[in-house]
Amino acid sequence: MKLKKIDKIAKKLGLSKDEIIPYGYYKAKIDISRPLKKRDSKLVLVTAITPTKAGEGKTTTSIALADGLASLNKSVCLALREPSLGPVFGMKGGATGGGKVTVEPQQDINLHFTGDMHALTSSINLISACIDNHIFQGNELGIDENNIVWKRAMDMNDRALREITVAQGKKNGVERKDGFVITVASEMMAIMCLASSKEDFKKRLGEIVVAYTYEGKKVTVKDLKITNAIMMLMEDALKPNLVQTSANTPCIIHGGPFANIAHGCNSIIATKLALNLADIVITEAGFGADLGHALGNDHAGDGGAVLEGVGFDQGDVVRDHDGAALAFVAHQGAVRGPDAEVIGVGDVVLTAAGEDLVVHGEGLGGDVKVVVAVGGLL
Repeated sequence: MKLKKIDKIAKKLGLSKDEIIPYGYYKAKIDISRPLKKRDSKLVLVTAITPTKAGEGKTTTSIALADGLASLNKSVCLALREPSLGPVFGMKGGATGGGKVTVEPQQDINLHFTGDMHALTSSINLISACIDNHIFQGNELGIDENNIVWKRAMDMNDRALREITVAQGKKNGVERKDGFVITVASEMMAIMCLASSKEDFKKRLGEIVVAYTYEGKKVTVKDLKITNAIMMLMEDALKPNLVQTSANTPCIIHGGPFANIAHGCNSIIATKLALNLADIVITEAGFGADLGHALGNDHAGDGGAVLEGVGFDQGDVVRDHDGAALAFVAHQGAVRGPDAEVIGVGDVVLTAAGEDLVVHGEGLGGDVKVVVAVGGLL
C-alpha cells in the first residue's frame, strides 16, 4: 500500500495541519496546545514470553493487530518505542516490524528519525562535561572524582568504551575513571518515558543524582545549574512522533528505554496522547511477560488508563472487555495447560517451549483465557 502524506495520517486522529510539525512527507512531531477531551479508550499491551537474541516479534504483532482493527474501521492508534542504533547495527537489526507488517518510513525511523536520540545523547554528555568542568574550575560543590555515578553516552554498541580514563594529559581536567552507556540505557531516557508532561520531566531531570561529595552528600543536575540548558536541548525531543504503518494506520513513536534495565515502554506522554486521539491504543512492553505485563500495568495507570488487554508474542495475548484472549505465536512452541486451547497449523509439532508460555500466562492472573495460534512461518 502506498504511504500517505503525514497530514492525512494526522487527520485520522483528528489533528489539524497546525498541530503537527512535518519532518519531510511521512513523519512529523505532534505539538498540541488545545486541551483534549478525555475518551473512554481501551489500552492493549503486547508483551512476550522468554526473550530470544533475535527478538520475539512484539512490534510486528502490535502492528498487525492495529492494522487488522483499522481494516474493521475501528478507531485505532499504535504507540511504540523508538529503535536504538545499537540493536539496529547488531544481531537484532531494525525495530520497525517485518515483511509486509511495518511502520514507515522504516529507514528513517531506524536511523536518525526526528533527532530525539541525538538530543538525548547531547543532553547526557552535557551533564558529564559540566561535571568535569566544575571540578576543573575549582570544585565548589566538593564533588568526589572517585564517586561520580553519571556516565557518558552514545547510541551505539561499543564495549571498548564501557570503562575508560578521561582527562589524560596536561590541563585537561582531573584524570578519573569513566565510561559510556548506550543512550537508551541512560537514566535520562527512562525518566523521559516516565514523565507525564514537560514540567514533570524537568522536575525529574533536576533530581537526577550524578555524583557524591567528599562528605557523601548527593550532587544533582539541579546543583550543577544546567536544568534549563538541558530543557532547551530536549525541547523538540519531548514531542511525540507521528508516522504510519505500511497499511496507513497511525502510529506514535516516542522514547525507548531498554527493557532489561528499565521499563521497556514508550513514553507515557505518547500513550496519554494516543488514548485521547483513538478508541483503541496498541502498545508493547518487554522483555518477558513477567516484566512487560507488570510494567505495562504501571505504565497504563500513570497514563490514566485501565489496561484492557495483554498480549504474548510466542503467544501474544489480547484480552477484550469480556475477558477473552487471543494469542499469536511467532516461533515454534505453543501451549498445553489449564485454560489453554491449542490451534495447530499443518503438521507443526508443539514443543516443550509451551511450558514457558503457560508459566507466563499464569502470571497474568486467573481471569485471562489464552488462545494460541501457531505462526504460519514455522
